[in-house]
Amino acid sequence: MNIAVVGLSHQTAPVEVREKLSIPSAQVADAIAHLSNSPTIDEVSILSTCNRLEIHIVAKELESGVRDVMRFLCDHSGIELGALRPHLFVLLQQDAVMHLMRVAAGLDSLVLGEGQILSQVKHALSLGQQHKGVGRILNRLLKDSIKAGKRVRTETNLGTGAVSISSAAAELALMKVESFDNCNIAILGAGKMARLLVQHLISKRANKITLLNRTIGRANDLAAQFGDIDITTGTLDGMLDAVVAADGGFTCTSSTEPILHRANLEPVCNGSQIMVFDIAVPRNVNSDISEIEAVFAFNVDDLKAVVAQNQESRRKMAQAAELLLDQEVDGFMDWLRSLDTVPTISSLRSKVESIREQELEKAMSRLGSEFSEKHRGVVEALTRGIVNKILHDPMTQLRSQRDMEARDRAMETLQILFNLETASRKSAVSRK
Repeated sequence: MNIAVVGLSHQTAPVEVREKLSIPSAQVADAIAHLSNSPTIDEVSILSTCNRLEIHIVAKELESGVRDVMRFLCDHSGIELGALRPHLFVLLQQDAVMHLMRVAAGLDSLVLGEGQILSQVKHALSLGQQHKGVGRILNRLLKDSIKAGKRVRTETNLGTGAVSISSAAAELALMKVESFDNCNIAILGAGKMARLLVQHLISKRANKITLLNRTIGRANDLAAQFGDIDITTGTLDGMLDAVVAADGGFTCTSSTEPILHRANLEPVCNGSQIMVFDIAVPRNVNSDISEIEAVFAFNVDDLKAVVAQNQESRRKMAQAAELLLDQEVDGFMDWLRSLDTVPTISSLRSKVESIREQELEKAMSRLGSEFSEKHRGVVEALTRGIVNKILHDPMTQLRSQRDMEARDRAMETLQILFNLETASRKSAVSRK
């Protein structure tokens, strides 16, 4: 059972590369279908966030499977492999398992311990199930990773006061304007990130917010969640005026193309100083707006300095989290290794069950027709109970054996003692 993770993150690639690799939820079905067509890939799931893109696979042959994923990423992004490869990481087997659990726990996030990633891993599992990419192994791995992430948040203090990308953006903005009192703030977008952003801005005393979205209904719904603050809503038709009038503007729409760029902003800025904090990936703000003298633009990569201030105090908490993850990884790997024993255990149970049925029929024929069905049921239950109790210990020991050489020797011994290979061949012949 070969597991691999191929991807890139804020640690390996700048935002201009990450945005080209981003796979929106609407495109995940096609991506899973494409990758599933690979003859070497059995299972696939996709985790795409503003700070990472990861493709998790179970493959018959790792080298071919990883190569097919890289080829897909090149085709999807339009980036040649030579240019893309330095930004990619490839993790195999236990390293891949540990990585996914660290991601779910927030230990691999730009903001150490941030909680949003856990819901994103849940979303990746849901999409993988919905689009038939996730099978037995990835289903277990993703669920175990979600469980590990929850353990870290409930059994350590890592999640306490953890800042998100949105709160880091609010802190960065506060560094620039010194105070949000009476500041005009414009937010473009009304999704989850916008909701978190409004929440953090209000906690820092922001009280003049303009919220614009493609549809006014969603903007109104978000504004209604913060009834104590007067939030002006509108559509993105008024975004240029709102950004120019604001002391600070934030962009977090789901647009796959920049909505602010030099061509549309320069004619309306009239020399006014403009600050824009783009926390969307793909970016909502084209890098060319920095060519406008009075415009100061920041993106998710600029948040690293803010995040660094919060990191050191959280590192000791992260060490405790790593110990929990070691336990979770060991548990998953034990289960994964136990799958290798399934054919031998199935063959052993099948052979013993066949013997039980044959001997039961012999006994029933000797007892004659006067032996009631009720009595037959008792004898049937008796023989099943004996078989199950005899098989329980060897099966349990075989599954739990962590020494792979000892486990392989035990399976070989069982196959020889019970002539399981011969039985398997006879079964195969009879099916033909």
